[in-house]
Amino acid sequence: MNKNCLHISNGDSLTDYLRELDLKGDILTWREMLCEGPTVPFIDSEEFYSIRRNFLNEYYDIRLSDYNLEETIEILNNVDDYNEINLWFEYDLFCHINLIAVISLLHQKEINKPLYLICSGRVKGEKDLKGIAELSSAQLTAHYKNRILLTKEDISLAVALWRTYCGKDHNIFKPYITQNSNFKYLTNCLKAHLKRFPNQKTGLCTIEENILKLINEKDIKSEHHLLGYCLNYQGYYGFGDIQFRRMVSNLSDFFNTSDDKLKLTRKGHEALLGEHNFSKEIDNTIVFGGIKRNDYQFSIAENKLIKTTPNVD
Repeated sequence: MNKNCLHISNGDSLTDYLRELDLKGDILTWREMLCEGPTVPFIDSEEFYSIRRNFLNEYYDIRLSDYNLEETIEILNNVDDYNEINLWFEYDLFCHINLIAVISLLHQKEINKPLYLICSGRVKGEKDLKGIAELSSAQLTAHYKNRILLTKEDISLAVALWRTYCGKDHNIFKPYITQNSNFKYLTNCLKAHLKRFPNQKTGLCTIEENILKLINEKDIKSEHHLLGYCLNYQGYYGFGDIQFRRMVSNLSDFFNTSDDKLKLTRKGHEALLGEHNFSKEIDNTIVFGGIKRNDYQFSIAENKLIKTTPNVD
């Protein structure tokens, strides 16, 4: 592996794994979760750092002093000695939003090095999609050997997607769902993102509906037990346990514990049946990039986001 290269990994677990394999080159560990919270297009800016610090502190109790993205990316201010940059990101929405942000950051810094993508997901002979850190050393090495050189069109696409994510109209994502690119899981991720907004009929997003379905269909003993199911049955979202804890907490009125088992309340059953729009009861005020979740609802009939009206029932 090229020692004059910079690797940008999707987290500490992967960075540790790459170092165990004696990977040549320097590693920048990307520690952000841009799939949630407000963002602005220009990443290396005090405005960006300020809104991210405040969001992570408010929603996840992360101390303001612990947010160190600015220090982490200082390495990008001097990349002359690198021949290439390798981007190690996974198939899910969590990683893809970070990925388009990283590519946009490199574009903003006018870094014109060859960019290679190493993206995990489907693995030959494996039933389930795999994260990079879940790969065997042989599988990871094969992924590296088969890495994809991103084209100018790929980079322009990532930049456009990041601007859209930071913008006020996420329906602009729709045409990109069918666009060909070297981001082979992008279609799934964009579809998953649009369904993070409340369903126009139920007021619950796809993830929240799936949580209630798990409670209804599985023999779940506790909220901790439920978190395990959430992590394993989340499809293309790639969320962590801290995110699911917040989601489960928002749904506390929809289930309770009886006889050492989680069971849906009447409200929970009504939500699954689509008998009422519960968006006001959930009152999830989180922001996705440039727009508030509660400002839009997803219409299955029209397959797009609809502006929320005050009299939605």
